[in-house]
Amino acid sequence: MQSWDDERTRRQLIKTAGVVGSALALELGSAPRAQAAEEDEGRGVTRLLAEFVVDSKPEDVPQAPRAEAVRSVLNYVGCAVGGSPHETTDRAVAALSPFFGPEQGTLLGRRERADILHAALLNGMASHVLDFDDTQLSTIIHPAGPVLSAILPLAEMKGLDGRALLHAFVLGVEVECRVGKCVYPSHYAAGWHITGTAGVFGAAAAAGKLLGLNAQQMTWALGIAATQSSGFKEMFGTMCKSFHPGRAAQNGLAAALLAAQGFNSTEAAIEAKQGSAYVMATERDFGEITRRLGETWEISENAYKPFACGIVIHPIIDACRQLRNEHQLQADDIERVDLRVNPYVLSLTGKKTPQTGLEAKFSLYHSAAVAILFGAASPKQYTDDVAQDPAVIALRDRVRAEVDEAITEEQAEATITLKSGAKLHKRIEHAVGSSENPLSNVDLETKFRDLAAGVLPEAKITRLIDLCWKVESLNDVTELTNAAARSA
Repeated sequence: MQSWDDERTRRQLIKTAGVVGSALALELGSAPRAQAAEEDEGRGVTRLLAEFVVDSKPEDVPQAPRAEAVRSVLNYVGCAVGGSPHETTDRAVAALSPFFGPEQGTLLGRRERADILHAALLNGMASHVLDFDDTQLSTIIHPAGPVLSAILPLAEMKGLDGRALLHAFVLGVEVECRVGKCVYPSHYAAGWHITGTAGVFGAAAAAGKLLGLNAQQMTWALGIAATQSSGFKEMFGTMCKSFHPGRAAQNGLAAALLAAQGFNSTEAAIEAKQGSAYVMATERDFGEITRRLGETWEISENAYKPFACGIVIHPIIDACRQLRNEHQLQADDIERVDLRVNPYVLSLTGKKTPQTGLEAKFSLYHSAAVAILFGAASPKQYTDDVAQDPAVIALRDRVRAEVDEAITEEQAEATITLKSGAKLHKRIEHAVGSSENPLSNVDLETKFRDLAAGVLPEAKITRLIDLCWKVESLNDVTELTNAAARSA
């Protein structure tokens, strides 16, 4: 959209050339009018969000979204524990542990403890590094990582109860997802990693709620968060991808702590002409922030991954896995694999020759191959060794992908041509793990056990699962975080 100054300059140039006509004048006037309407719609949204969070009470949140929030807590803790021994987490702890402050927060799945800011960063990284965390499918935001990573160590330090934690979590998800929806998809298409850029708002809101910020302080906290919003999609397939939700958690927590001390910011960080919604997106809809605020709950849209990779690949994995199981396929039987996918799939996950496990998570070709070879796409299928496995490479090289504009992000088609000449076809409308085909509570528990196996003893895993299900009734969140710590 052109700015008012751009239009004024253009008008003067045309007038000088003597070619202004009534139709052209009408055209020129449309952009400022549309812009003015957009500005009116956005006026005061930062303050509105702040007041909503400050005024909200636990009883304002209905049972259904609270229950979904509990499922998200379970999934988050499992992912963080599962990601705690990953090389990415190890390297981050090695780099930063010399600078840890007081032992205020647990590093989930690890022996170390850290100050709450470092705990937020490192738990956020661990929760996302396997690319197995929750997803709000309408924005591709992974909601829990930035928010829970910010507030778990804060609640642990302050000895808060589970009811307060869960309420703050729901509010944080509400803020990050509404901010994300305001600028999606143009923000994401421009190259921003929306989990990091929107997540920092949710982390600040949730942490501010636990700190008891007033409306003025909460408005400042959102502004302090906004000016720290970052994360690039260019980093996908590297250790930096998990750094984004970790940094969002740390920065959001820091924003709330600063605001609590009167550290101020602009009061229109989202909607101002040089604020986040304009600077970081070419299109925006402020109605996504204000519409039915307090009536609908973003946590209710949450989905949970059955496969440890980019969400857009899941329909293809589901298709290939089903064909494998239905026909008892062996790699030697296969001549080629043809995939039809939404354009987003290749733009995000088009790595043909991934060299590492992290890169493989963004390879449609690798994911189709392991789905056929192993009938699974768990963290075990996304290691450096598997990415370099000759059998995987051989099948991966026989995978072809074609973009089809008519296929939505939730759909995919796979056709496997056998050496016998037979063709096997599968179309997926909604992959397992989607909102229409969700993981059950039993599925989430099984996923948790698989992730935590080898990190925590079996008895401790069982207790931790139970505490996650009961999180809202815990008198002290420390009971949960202690159970998630690895024994010395």
